[in-house]
Amino acid sequence: MRFLPTAQQSDFARTLRGLLGASDVPAAVRAWGAGDQGPGRAVWSRLAGTGLFALAADEAYGDLGGLGLLPVELAVGFVELGRAGMPGPVVETAAAAVLLSALGEEEPAKRFLPGLVAGEALATLTLPGGSPYALDADAAAYCFTVSAAGELRLAGGPAGGEGGLLRSTDPARRLLRPAAEGELLASGPPVLAAAGTALGWARLLTAAQCLGVGEALLARTVEYAKQRTQFGTPIGGFQAVKHRLADTLLALEFARPLVWAAALGLAPWEVAAAKLAAGEAAYAAAMTALQIHGAVGYTEELDLSLWLRKARPLRDAWGAPSACRAVVLQERER
Repeated sequence: MRFLPTAQQSDFARTLRGLLGASDVPAAVRAWGAGDQGPGRAVWSRLAGTGLFALAADEAYGDLGGLGLLPVELAVGFVELGRAGMPGPVVETAAAAVLLSALGEEEPAKRFLPGLVAGEALATLTLPGGSPYALDADAAAYCFTVSAAGELRLAGGPAGGEGGLLRSTDPARRLLRPAAEGELLASGPPVLAAAGTALGWARLLTAAQCLGVGEALLARTVEYAKQRTQFGTPIGGFQAVKHRLADTLLALEFARPLVWAAALGLAPWEVAAAKLAAGEAAYAAAMTALQIHGAVGYTEELDLSLWLRKARPLRDAWGAPSACRAVVLQERER
């Protein structure tokens, strides 16, 4: 089993990193949190131009733009999205494309996949086993819901009232409960099977995002530790700081092969283990960054705060640590 990306996958990651680095993503995140989605959608369109979202659409729908399903390549890309702090329902859009591909019905696929693959439309969704709240349902062109009874619906919009909104520590994440009614697109056991597949992909891609967020936090903290001085010496030379940074690096490096293994196998317990390890590593990286930066770390003026606020929501999205542990333990008990 090979855990290192191929040369082609590494080239794809470098392409995305260069694109995102030139796009001023922190400004797009701040604008998204303030309700202005224009800058974020511009970055989204450029990402779609690389074929990123086409990797989540089955090759059988090649006439609609599908290039996949390619979980390893997509996970490589989502690490870069996490490293850059990309806002918006990127995981949910990819999971929606997987859902439509796995459903095997041509009508919904032909209707929605071209816009998702081309980056012209954002999508969000709720699935059995996930949260009842949909990310950025007010910004997405499509909000798909799958009920426990196996009904796939296109929700008409978010539910009204304060009870329909779940606040997040990340201002760029708006969690809304979709309206119960909506257009029925499909129903039955195939919908539940496709929803299970999409849930696994959403969990995997969130794990990849967590890995990227953790790497970004660690890199910024190491740089700060080299510059910040106390008693005339950089704080990075202090033993306690070295140990804290080393522990953070080890957690991320242990999570990395689990993410690649999950992308290769897509077994539910492998995906859960990857999500657990990557989510906890990202959250630990956030705590390390906050402690070493001190109070300046969570000020809005510092870009670091954009990643600090993402770590915990992403750790809990599409499978909180307790839920992921339960999946892994169920596999061990078989």
